[in-house]
Amino acid sequence: MSITVTRNPNPQSPPDGDYGFGQTFTPHMFVMDYSDGQWRDARIIPYGNFSLDPAAKVLHYGQEIFEGMKAYKNGEDSSVHMFRPDKNVTRFNISCERMCMPQVDPKLFMDALNQLIDLDREWVPESPNALYIRPTMIATQVGLGVKASTDYIFYIIIGPVGSYFAGGINPLRLRVEEKFVRSAEGGTGFAKTGGNYAASLLPIQQAQAAGYDNIIWLDAKEMKHVEEMGAMNIAFVYEDRIITAAAGDTILNGVTRDSVGILLGDRGNNWVEEPPNIAQICEDAHSGKLKEVFACGTAAVVTPVGVIHYKGADHQIADGKEGELTHDLRVTLTGIHAGNSEHHPEWVHVVPVFENV
Repeated sequence: MSITVTRNPNPQSPPDGDYGFGQTFTPHMFVMDYSDGQWRDARIIPYGNFSLDPAAKVLHYGQEIFEGMKAYKNGEDSSVHMFRPDKNVTRFNISCERMCMPQVDPKLFMDALNQLIDLDREWVPESPNALYIRPTMIATQVGLGVKASTDYIFYIIIGPVGSYFAGGINPLRLRVEEKFVRSAEGGTGFAKTGGNYAASLLPIQQAQAAGYDNIIWLDAKEMKHVEEMGAMNIAFVYEDRIITAAAGDTILNGVTRDSVGILLGDRGNNWVEEPPNIAQICEDAHSGKLKEVFACGTAAVVTPVGVIHYKGADHQIADGKEGELTHDLRVTLTGIHAGNSEHHPEWVHVVPVFENV
C-alpha cells in the first residue's frame, strides 16, 4: 500500500528551550483506516483532531493500544536514528492480538514511521532530548454491546521531548503500592493498552501527593513480589547479580529492559529474571547487600532510584545517589541511540531521506 502525503500549509516551527514530555507535536501525522476486513487509505496529513461518534467502541470498552518509541539525532552528521523499532512493531501486533484488533503489516508500519519522521525531521532535537513516537490504534465502530469493533483507526503522532521525570536523572523516590494492583495472570498486563495505565493514575497521584515520584507495583496474587514501576520496568543490583521480574502475563516486555539485559550480559554481569521479594529488597537495602536500583524504559531510558517507601518507612538505596552501573548503562544506551557507539550497531535504524516526501 502506498502512502499519500498532504503537507501542512501552515506548519509551526520547532520550539526552543525545555520540551517537557508529551506536550508538543510536529505538524504532521500518519493515519490509516480499517473497515470491511482490510486496511485502506494510508496517509500523512496535517496534525489535527479526529471526529468520533459518541458511541464509538473505544469510548465505552477501552479497545485501544499504543507504543512508545523514540528517534534521536546524531551529533556528528545530524542523521536521525530509531532504536530497535522492529521490537516495538512486533510488540504492537502482540497487543493487537490480545485486544482483538487487526494487525498492521510490519513493512507498512516501518514505511509510515520513516516517511513521517523524515517529513518532520527538523523537529528532532539535539541530544539528550529526543523525538517521541506514539503509534496508536483505536476502535471506531459505532454501537454499544461488548464485542470487538469492526472498524479502527491506526495513527502515529510524534513530538520533541525532554526528560520524562521533572527532576531529570536525579534519583527517584518511589512508593510501593500496597493496595491497588496493575494486572493479574490471564489479564492484559503484557499488552500496551490504555487500561493498564488507567489503573496507575490514582496510586501515582496519591504517591506524588505524599512526596514520591512514582510507584512500584506488586503482584496481584500475594502482594509480595515487585513487578513494574508505574509505567516502566525496574531492576535491583547486587554484587553478584541484577534481578528483575520476568516478562509475562502481568508485565510488559520492555524494549529497553531487553536491551539492558543484553548489555549486562556483554559486560559479564549476571542478569537474573526472578520475582524480587519486596520485603527482602528493603532488608537488603538496610544491610548494604542491595547496591543500586534503576528504572528502565523508552521514556526514562535508565534512571536511578534512591529511596523505596514500604510499610510506612523510607528505605534508602546505598548512599541514595546514582550508582556506577546505572550511570554506565545510561551512557551506553544513549550512545547507541545517537549512533556513535560501537555497541550493537544492529540496534540502530537510520531514518532514510525521501526526495519526494
